[in-house]
Amino acid sequence: MSGRIIVLSGGVGGAKLVLGLSRAADAKNLTVVANTGDDFDHYRLRICPDIDTVLYTLGSVADKDRGWGREDESWQFMAAFRELGGEDWFNLGDRDLALHVLRTDLLSKGESLSEVTAKIACRLGIEAQVLPMSDQSVSTIVDTVDGRLAFQHYFVRERCLPEVTGFTFEGLDEARPNPALIQMLDDNPSAVIIAPSNPFVSIDPILSVPGLRDRLRNCGAPIVAVSPIVGGQAIKGPAAKIMNELGIGSSAIEIARHYAGFIDGLVIDNVDSEEKSDIEALGVKVKIAQTIMTSIEDRIALANCALDFACLIGKESTK
Repeated sequence: MSGRIIVLSGGVGGAKLVLGLSRAADAKNLTVVANTGDDFDHYRLRICPDIDTVLYTLGSVADKDRGWGREDESWQFMAAFRELGGEDWFNLGDRDLALHVLRTDLLSKGESLSEVTAKIACRLGIEAQVLPMSDQSVSTIVDTVDGRLAFQHYFVRERCLPEVTGFTFEGLDEARPNPALIQMLDDNPSAVIIAPSNPFVSIDPILSVPGLRDRLRNCGAPIVAVSPIVGGQAIKGPAAKIMNELGIGSSAIEIARHYAGFIDGLVIDNVDSEEKSDIEALGVKVKIAQTIMTSIEDRIALANCALDFACLIGKESTK
């Protein structure tokens, strides 16, 4: 597929497909819009988990076993910090810490998050463009039966254990879509791909930035999502748990319902093929494929599948 490809992504699961897309297409034509609802300040350092996972993955320095953080990491800072009585619920590796210190310093000097991210991507030799969804801060708040929790407190400190009742995105009143993304949407992109990230805490924050959902929907490009649910389970993270606690059940068809009216197509796994007709009844086209990515070959194959599907939808819409 030629032309600009835009992918909306969260962290670990989304970054896998992002890497595949960077190999399946010209990486210079790939723009990754990363969720920043997870961003937070920890000991006065600005930490952007989803942006960093995408950067580390595209820069070939990600820890392949954990799926997050840097490879060949050491933890002497955290060990010393713990000895001195510091809270250690959020791990900061020694190599990872360098990025957070640099980002915080550059932001304090007046650079935007987009500018800082571009500098880091360049240093890592990344050809794809990585954009935060907004340069203004948006914070995901998880509503639970035990009260409201900042996302990282829910996700890391509490290990996703509290029962979820809903989500709030704070800061939307001041947030604006990334201007570079708006420019691309005006330049007729070829496809918009939604990575297999958690729809509630990774993709919804992006789509909640004022005006962005409509701009994406009206940019003229086919929008294809890859389901993060396979056989009723999430490949990574708490998506299935959240869906069940919200009372909607975890299935590919519920992913389709969540995105209905916005996406044109949904890629679902082979094991969910029996849901195809029900999903299509929602007005969403379906492609069945292997969506579990255990190797780089799997990532590239799924990326090609999503791109070919988007291309087909685009051709059909012009008939």
